[in-house]
Amino acid sequence: GKVARPDGVGPRALVQVLADLPRTLPAAVVIVQHVDVQFAGSLAEWIAGETGWEAGLACSGQEPRPGRVFVAGTNDHLVLGPDRSFHYQEEPVDQPYRPSVDTFFASVERHWPDLGVAVLLTGMGRDGAQGLLGLRRARWHTIAQDEATSVIYGMPKAAADLGAAVEILPVDAIGAAIARHVGRGGA
Repeated sequence: GKVARPDGVGPRALVQVLADLPRTLPAAVVIVQHVDVQFAGSLAEWIAGETGWEAGLACSGQEPRPGRVFVAGTNDHLVLGPDRSFHYQEEPVDQPYRPSVDTFFASVERHWPDLGVAVLLTGMGRDGAQGLLGLRRARWHTIAQDEATSVIYGMPKAAADLGAAVEILPVDAIGAAIARHVGRGGA
């Protein structure tokens, strides 16, 4: 059937970044987007159609693999477990944003053995800023979208205010920056 074009600024920014990434990127791409569970599957299909990337929902027990985009697919929090595969969890229940970027970033910091690149794009609130700071302290390359290209400068502003971002970039420069840093050994 037809896939409705997702509304909102986040999906448009995601598509721009993904379109700028080489399909040969030696890293998995994981997207934690504040979107209701009923739209997550459509978002993954839309991303695939707009960018040419293989994209789908992250499933419990599945390991991230290069060349694929994984989208958080439930209203529970997507996390990376000690087994280096995806899991969903209800905790923290008091987190208003579901799935939470902070929760995902914290699990990656704890359980992913390699360095990588973490990005925080336009969006409302502060979710992701603290997790991005944790990854920066763990020597990840961290990027926040700049104010000029953010329709809603909430999440990236919170990250910038905390000093969580190594780079603050316009959305049209983020894909190239990811590719550059993944090429230096990040995953």
